[in-house]
Amino acid sequence: MVTLPAGDFRAIDTSDWHEAHHAVADAYFPHELTALSGGRRPDLSMRTVDLGPVTIGRLRWGVDVAIDCDYPGAVEVNMPLSGRLESRHGRDAVVSVPGAGTIFPANTATPITRWSRDCTVVGVKFDRARLAREAERVLGGSPRALPPQLDGRSTAARGWLHFVRGLACELDGMRALMSAEPVREQLAGAITAGFLLATQPGRESAPPARPRIVHRVLDRVQADPARAWTAADMAEVAGVSVRRLQEGFQQYLGTSPSAALREIRLERVHADLVAADGRRTVTEIATRWGFAHMGRFAASYRRRYGLSPAESLRR
Repeated sequence: MVTLPAGDFRAIDTSDWHEAHHAVADAYFPHELTALSGGRRPDLSMRTVDLGPVTIGRLRWGVDVAIDCDYPGAVEVNMPLSGRLESRHGRDAVVSVPGAGTIFPANTATPITRWSRDCTVVGVKFDRARLAREAERVLGGSPRALPPQLDGRSTAARGWLHFVRGLACELDGMRALMSAEPVREQLAGAITAGFLLATQPGRESAPPARPRIVHRVLDRVQADPARAWTAADMAEVAGVSVRRLQEGFQQYLGTSPSAALREIRLERVHADLVAADGRRTVTEIATRWGFAHMGRFAASYRRRYGLSPAESLRR
C-alpha cells in the first residue's frame, strides 16, 4: 500500500520492490538497490518531511539489502533505531548500531554493504551548499572534513542524535506543526547547527562575545521578536559564530540566546493578554509572537507569571 505525499510529507508502506525503490530514491537519493534475502519481499515503511535544505525521516526495509549511492549534492546521516547498518568508506568498514550514526559524504561513492532486515534508520539529508553556508555562520569558517561516524561519546553528538531521533519518531503527530513555515525554518536551522557543532568540536579559541555584541542581538530581537529566529540568524547579526554568541550571552546575561528570545516573546504575549478585549484567543496571541507549541508556551508562561495564559486573559 502506498500513501502519496501530502505537501512536504511523504508516507509509504509497501511490499513491492519497484515502489519501495522509487519512493526512497524520490525522498533521498537515486541509488542501486540489491536484495540480500533471496526471494523475500520487502516490508518498506517510510515517513519523511522535507524542510527545504534538510530532509528528515525514518525508514525500514524489512529485509536485508545493500545500497550503492554517490549522494549527489548532499550529506546523509543514517542513525539506526534498531538493527545494524554496515557500510564501506574507502578501505574502511563502518558499522553503526543504536546510539551511533553513519555519515555519508556528498558526491562520494559510499556503499551500504548491509542494511539488516531488523534495522530502522533515522535518515537526515543536508544540502551540501547550505551546510557550507551555515558553517560560516555557526563555526565562523569552513568545516573540517566530516568524520565517518557519530558515536555519541561527546555531549554535543549525543544531544544531537537524541534530538533528531525524537523528531523522526514523532513525524506523524507533528505534520500540522511542521506545515508552518516559521517552524520549518527553525527546525532546519536547529538540525543543521546542532550537526555542525557535533561534528566540529573544539573549533573556536576566540574570547567570548563582548557585551556590545549581545546588545546588538537583543536590540534586533526586541524589534522583531515574532521572526523565526535561529541561533545562526542571531550570530549573523552579531558578526560572530553561534558558539561565541552563546558564550557571550551566558557570560553577560547568564542565559542562552534562545532563552532570551523566549523571555522577550513572553513579555509581548503577557502585555497583549492583559490588554485583550475578549475577541482574541490565547492561541492567536501566542502565535502572533512566534510560539508554535502551545503546551511548552503555557508551561513557560506559568513559570514566569505564576498563572496560566487563560487566567491572564480572563483578568
